Amino acid sequence: MIWRVLADHADSMKEQHLAQLFATDPQRFAHLHCECGPLLFDYSKQRLTEQTLETLFQLARQSKLEEWIGKLFAGEPVNCTEGRPAMHWALRLPRDAACQVDGDDITAQVHEQLDRMERIVNKLHSGQWRGVTGEVVTDVVNIGVGGSDLGPLMVSDALCDSVMPTSSRLTMHFASTMDGSQLSQLLRTLNPHSTLFIISSKSFTTIDTLSNADTARHWLQHTLGSKPGVAHCHFLGVSSAVAKMTEWGISEEHQLQIWDWVGGRYSLWSAIGLPIALKVGMDGFRHLLAGAHLMDEHFKSAPWESNLPVLMAMIGVWNTNILGINAQAVLPYDGRLKHLPLYLEQLEMESNGKSVTREGKPVEHHTCPIIWGDVGPNAQHAFYQLLHQGTEAVTCDFIMPARRYHQSHDEVMEELVAQHELALANCLAQSRLLALGDAALKEPESMPSYQRYRGNQPSSTLLLDELTPYSLGALIAMYEHKVFVQSVIWGINPFDQWGVEMGKRLAVDTLARIRGETRELVGADSSTVGLLGRILGEG
Repeated sequence: MIWRVLADHADSMKEQHLAQLFATDPQRFAHLHCECGPLLFDYSKQRLTEQTLETLFQLARQSKLEEWIGKLFAGEPVNCTEGRPAMHWALRLPRDAACQVDGDDITAQVHEQLDRMERIVNKLHSGQWRGVTGEVVTDVVNIGVGGSDLGPLMVSDALCDSVMPTSSRLTMHFASTMDGSQLSQLLRTLNPHSTLFIISSKSFTTIDTLSNADTARHWLQHTLGSKPGVAHCHFLGVSSAVAKMTEWGISEEHQLQIWDWVGGRYSLWSAIGLPIALKVGMDGFRHLLAGAHLMDEHFKSAPWESNLPVLMAMIGVWNTNILGINAQAVLPYDGRLKHLPLYLEQLEMESNGKSVTREGKPVEHHTCPIIWGDVGPNAQHAFYQLLHQGTEAVTCDFIMPARRYHQSHDEVMEELVAQHELALANCLAQSRLLALGDAALKEPESMPSYQRYRGNQPSSTLLLDELTPYSLGALIAMYEHKVFVQSVIWGINPFDQWGVEMGKRLAVDTLARIRGETRELVGADSSTVGLLGRILGEG
């Protein structure tokens, strides 16, 4: 069995330190890196050899990976528990691409919505969108949660250097928390006469989002009155539930549509990405889509030996299932990517945090590791101590752009270039020390034990030419396809999230108890009863 072969191979390598692997093969980087467009993927600091990769590819063949990739891009219902395809890749197709599923022209549908987005973006950028009292909209608040918040927020912040000039100030804000804390702080600073809200919810039933939306509506009505023009001028909706948007009060011309075949955490490429387009313009948004499409085509056609998503996924399987490393840190060395670790936490752990196979049986292997991280320079002062000298094995993804702040005679710009160089140096130094340990130092034998570094901590480095809409699109799509490959190996469905549903249902009954609509919470444990008593002042 191939799993046994991999385990035996790992046993034969367990005495080989990464420092030894590099010393044995001076061309290790040349042999163990590959590129796609603006991305370079260096996996030479992973604890593996070319023989390891060939055995992992045997596992992929045994798992029928090529067949599953074909099913994904053919629009087959790979989301088996909900009977749906997963066609986020179709959102990135160019206008002239042919894509029909069950008689529907998917490409035409997608570009119709992109054209609607463009009209909205142009109207806001030109200062032609006005509130009910005639003032130009200067602030846009995206109200959403999960994929309707994390993706647009992450990309909007990451592309701050690609902001599209507008005729007047236009500032994006985000509110997601169900307790209203983010929204309440925003509303203290905003002018209702010039604020527009985007209500983003695939189902338009998510209580977190609708609670914030209702609060926003009441805030507007308090100042502007309750006439119908308030909702018309101050709200946009993005959802697959057109009727529910209309019932809530959003006019048809201010509705954008997504489809059931787009999962929430894969939806930033759709109209859910309207905040991104407002930030970087539709040309910038289309470059984001183009970068992702480049990765889609690469994933479909590149040999596995040079296929970035396949390599990243199979290396992850090696680390999780064979080496027993159950934690992965995402470490971008660029402050613009500060939300990327959180975004990837949702993408990976909500997709592959499963313990039941597609056939409804318990899984036989560990699935998704714990994903966590932070901006690298900050993380160095937070948890790198554990990475270097702790007792837990952690694999790391280092992410950095090679260039930023183009050379200039401006003194401030020169200082910023120097700071970017400092970040690059730290990224390379940290990954080197994690891999080589004491071998990276001069005369380590003279150091006391508490200053020694064991090394042999595996990591990969993703180097972007620059952080642009195009390169970021490729980067995100690479992680999406990595998740899919791993789901195939583990035999699970990465496109549902039933694990989060029951807690929401229990919350409905608990809310009724908190609001006094019922005197008893049926089936509650003593902890919940005791805490409710304290909250309600009953004990």
